[in-house]
Amino acid sequence: MEDCFDFIQWLGHDMSMNIFMCLEDPSDLVRVSSVSSAWRRFVITNGICKQLCLRMFPEMSSVARVIEVNNVIEPAEVKPDNSMEWQWLERDHRVYAFLAKGLTSFIRKDCITEAICASSTDNYPEESILNTLEPSDRVDHRASYWSSKGESNPAVPETLVYKLIANLCVITEVHVQPFQAYFQFGFPIYSAKAVRFRIGHPKFRREVENDIAVESGADQEFADDKFVWTYASPEFPMAQENRLQKFKLPEPVLCIGGILQIELLGRVQRQEMDGLYYICISHVQVVGRPLSPSFDAEILDRSGKCTLKYHPQAEYCLSPPRSPEGEASGPSHFRTLTVRLVQRGVRGWEQMILNTILGAGAVVVDDDESDDELLD
Repeated sequence: MEDCFDFIQWLGHDMSMNIFMCLEDPSDLVRVSSVSSAWRRFVITNGICKQLCLRMFPEMSSVARVIEVNNVIEPAEVKPDNSMEWQWLERDHRVYAFLAKGLTSFIRKDCITEAICASSTDNYPEESILNTLEPSDRVDHRASYWSSKGESNPAVPETLVYKLIANLCVITEVHVQPFQAYFQFGFPIYSAKAVRFRIGHPKFRREVENDIAVESGADQEFADDKFVWTYASPEFPMAQENRLQKFKLPEPVLCIGGILQIELLGRVQRQEMDGLYYICISHVQVVGRPLSPSFDAEILDRSGKCTLKYHPQAEYCLSPPRSPEGEASGPSHFRTLTVRLVQRGVRGWEQMILNTILGAGAVVVDDDESDDELLD
């Protein structure tokens, strides 16, 4: 038999990195780091799982440090070179491997947890932003919608600010429904000409820790003073139609900080009673993927630098997949497999996968079982 060569040693560091960076599926990195101890060391030392996360979502560059909360996972063997630096590298590898898997698994879910403020409100609280959280434009036989103040200039914009369900959310779409005033002559629809979306975080840590209440006198200066916007979408034209209009972002965006702003640009409908232009919204939805409870982000300063927190004991971030109707269709195959293998204490290829994920060191096995069946 001819001698076999490890291409990492043959090609060198830079070319090997180029090859590994072609992998786009976190499961492939698990398999790669399971080939041999040398490959595992290469993947961990060079932070390839972190590089994968950065490539998928450049917003991850704001992570200043990683914390694994209440880590109870212990290595199965003590390495002779098990220095503190190596432990940190293993921890980062483990956290980013789970995070990468979570970032590539989407569930259609309304990610808004509460309304924060509107740039203006015509009649507070009857026409509060809180009404936009209701899916219906009528609640208890009364109209349910938010209304801006009237303006003689149709170019005056408005904004709505919401708090998302988690400090780490992958956002894919935002849905907005203009309100049709069924109680006015002609049934006018008070839509905007266009919409744009911003995501960001509160400026100060104390505002992350404390709830931000809705203020009746909230205005644009309030939002600008409280929040930092790290992403702005393109403008999307809005139709003057009474339906939930879906605006898909060009690419999924990772929101670090859990704040979303909807900019309503331009007015199209004048109210017959006073001759002023208004914008009225009956419902807002944010579709995406919250990464809690396994992951959280703590904003450290105004620049947006944050601490990434991983909770191994929390429910695994890959929540049960949901059917198009939104019902859970069963537990994650990967999570179910992991629990089953831990309970059985199996060896061979299955144990290799567990060791790799849990940081227990890689082994080399000759098992014919399909790795795609195990990890996909």
